[in-house]
Amino acid sequence: MTLVSGNIAASQRDILGLPVCDLGWADAFALAEEMATMPFGQSVIAFLNAGSANRMMRDPEYRAVLERQIVLPDGAGIDLASRLLHGRKFPANLSGMTFVPALLTHISKPMRVALIGGQHVALMGAAEELRRHTPWHDILPIADGAFDPARSDAIMERVRAANIDILLVAMGSPAQEKWIDRHVGPGHARLVLSVGGLFDALTYGTHRAPRGAGKRRLGWLDRFMRQPNLAAPLFLYHVLRYKLSGMTASRGGTAVAAKAGSL
Repeated sequence: MTLVSGNIAASQRDILGLPVCDLGWADAFALAEEMATMPFGQSVIAFLNAGSANRMMRDPEYRAVLERQIVLPDGAGIDLASRLLHGRKFPANLSGMTFVPALLTHISKPMRVALIGGQHVALMGAAEELRRHTPWHDILPIADGAFDPARSDAIMERVRAANIDILLVAMGSPAQEKWIDRHVGPGHARLVLSVGGLFDALTYGTHRAPRGAGKRRLGWLDRFMRQPNLAAPLFLYHVLRYKLSGMTASRGGTAVAAKAGSL
């Protein structure tokens, strides 16, 4: 399965029926930067981890939304699924917590970056932290997550008026992906990313720098299975059931229409 954006073609792997991009750090940065700097259109990036995959399995609307977005692999659980379904892990763990700050550092061209969501303190703190680390970008906090949903379109008009290149939305999954799908469209930003708890991480110092592409992630399975909730065993059940059903083989040669820059 292949996703094509401009000059970049990204292969994808079937994870529980959802195409997930198969990219290392360098190629993921190149793809996202091209999307952010396209002269027209809009691309939306989401991240899939074990918890969001579990939600996708019981929420058809959420799955449909993810199928319209570009999905990157996030965490040891998705590596586990890839090993079981395809015999190999993904080239990189492109967690939104690490990928998004690293992407903004990678893009040297000045960008106008809007932030929506999170608590007010976290929103403002994240904006300040991003200004400190990437002073060549214009970081614009638009609205925290306490706004009335009825004001969504009015908030997006503020984004449109600000002439934004990159939009970061932090509302948690699946709310952020669904909200983007309903309210964010062409003219609001070239690149839109769902970022979950990133604003909290930047504000309160829990953000971690990304590991380099070639370094081994030792103990990935042990760390995954030690998660203090039912997400890990439930996700493993979904993956094993999917594998035994033979769905991976039947979907392996399916072409995927390009989602980048097409909105």
